[in-house]
Amino acid sequence: MGWALILTAAGRGLRAGGGMPKQFRPLAGRPLIAHTLAAFEEIPGLEAVVVVAPDPTAPEAQALLAPGVTLAQGGDSRAASVRAGLEALEGTAPELVLIHDAARPCASPALISRVLAALESAEAAAPALPVTDALWRGGSTVEATAPREGLWRAQTPQGFRYAAILAAHRAHEGEAADDVAVARAAGIEVAIVPGEEDNLKVTHPEDFTRAARILEGTTMDIRTGNGFDVHRFGPGSEVWLCGVAVPHTRGLQGHSDADVGMHALTDAIYGALAAGDIGTHFPPSDPQWRGAASHIFLAHAAALARDQGWRITHGDVTLICERPKVGPHAGAMRARLAEIMGLPADSVSVKATTSERLGFTGREEGIAAIATATLVRP
Repeated sequence: MGWALILTAAGRGLRAGGGMPKQFRPLAGRPLIAHTLAAFEEIPGLEAVVVVAPDPTAPEAQALLAPGVTLAQGGDSRAASVRAGLEALEGTAPELVLIHDAARPCASPALISRVLAALESAEAAAPALPVTDALWRGGSTVEATAPREGLWRAQTPQGFRYAAILAAHRAHEGEAADDVAVARAAGIEVAIVPGEEDNLKVTHPEDFTRAARILEGTTMDIRTGNGFDVHRFGPGSEVWLCGVAVPHTRGLQGHSDADVGMHALTDAIYGALAAGDIGTHFPPSDPQWRGAASHIFLAHAAALARDQGWRITHGDVTLICERPKVGPHAGAMRARLAEIMGLPADSVSVKATTSERLGFTGREEGIAAIATATLVRP
């Protein structure tokens, strides 16, 4: 059964601070709204997404555009913004629509699936949690207590038959607490499905800390990339290995400085990012990279990872050669690689082995290197 999603992201979010709408502020390495959208994209049947934004032309809104995603101009109220999103879906006319607060980035795929499953038999469905705390009325002091039986804390996503909720919003006048209120005013019965405590609405500055803790504990993405490189020996009096000049009777030949270890590690990061290799970003046909220092390549790969919200947690390089001896320089190599990537030295490993006099490395015709990089994104 096909369905569509409306993300209400037109609010200014002033209580959350930060100088920009909270839905576009960074959270656990990505814009908050990117986390919100990601959970829905895991659910089969999603046909279209409408993001209702305060300014659809703003760069942070435009960054959300992708196949199946459109932007709509927010209104003066939440009800007006939701109606704008519903109107934007008229051409698609999905059977079902979920309406969700963009400021709820921790809604789980399981919660979303529960709402959709309820719509198989219900006119509308919304998640909620029963009120379990005592309720008081008062100002600075308690003036009265209130019964909590039958009270629920409303959450989103709230799900509806598209045609029915569109008609309900078109007929509704004024503001409404949420879309359930609009639906009920139109005579639509709304089923309650179990909500989740982690499905918080980010409202205050401290909510960002809690949301980040939830996301880092439940949606962590881990990638591993591998790199391999070889350079032959030629004339020279030193070799560059992992950013350190090591005295030797010969040098390594290559288009750049031929730092075989750093090249392998750089390609490992690119591999984890599925972003090609050094040649993709620094073509050997381009004369500007002739003789270039390899730290340029590694720094670029590390920056690309950060820009995409990834954190490099570990890099491991193995140099394969008979000579020169790597052990005396391994500490300096680790420190240099860590410095370039912005990591602590204990997150980088450099070691060496021989090929037992076998093959081109055993004949001391060149040096090979293999590397692994681990990247994590919440």
